[in-house]
Amino acid sequence: MSFIFPPAERPALPIAGTDALFPVRRVYCVGRNYAAHGIEMGGDPSREPPFFFMKPADALQPVPDGQLAEHPYPPGTENYHFEIEMVVALKSGGRDIPVAKALDCVYGYAVGIDMTRRDLQDEAKQMRRPWELAKGGDCSGPVGPLHPVSQVGHPARGSIALAVDGTTRQDADLAEMIWSVAEQIAYLSRYFEVMPGDVIFSGTPAGVGAVARGETMTASIDGLGSIALRVV
Repeated sequence: MSFIFPPAERPALPIAGTDALFPVRRVYCVGRNYAAHGIEMGGDPSREPPFFFMKPADALQPVPDGQLAEHPYPPGTENYHFEIEMVVALKSGGRDIPVAKALDCVYGYAVGIDMTRRDLQDEAKQMRRPWELAKGGDCSGPVGPLHPVSQVGHPARGSIALAVDGTTRQDADLAEMIWSVAEQIAYLSRYFEVMPGDVIFSGTPAGVGAVARGETMTASIDGLGSIALRVV
């Protein structure tokens, strides 16, 4: 007996100010890209080569502009952490892209949060195992509307912040990134053929911490607006 499956629709992100959607192919995430966060996670803040992990594309949770979204607290954890990040969406790609040409691949930027089962990540680190259970959970990548480069340029400085129930928990500047967006794209393209529809979570600043059911996270980046999620 054979089975015929209909073509699967790709996960998609809203584009700010329009009804259009941006289909997502892959989700890359860079680790420890702000020095202070590297220190709080026990790493060396020097410019060692960047490292990446991936989330399933359907782990993204699109968050509509101006709305309070419900974010489900996942099973299997008692230490669920937020990590605000600027999300980069690619309109083109290739292999071995020079840093000087890398930003030509960018379609736009958005506010995102890399939600992490921290207890499972710590256990995986100790046992030298992959991070999928910690990083790849359902809805583990809330993302707001994409803002095209034609409207916002390439944000390289400005506030990146996250508050829980009105109390600021993360507060930094995009200029504090160790590896720039262009450098991240160029580095990835040495190991993968990056393509249209790929998105990159570009790293989180210091101040990551746990969130509980009933609390509301508000994440904002200068020029890219904000997203709000209530944990349920």
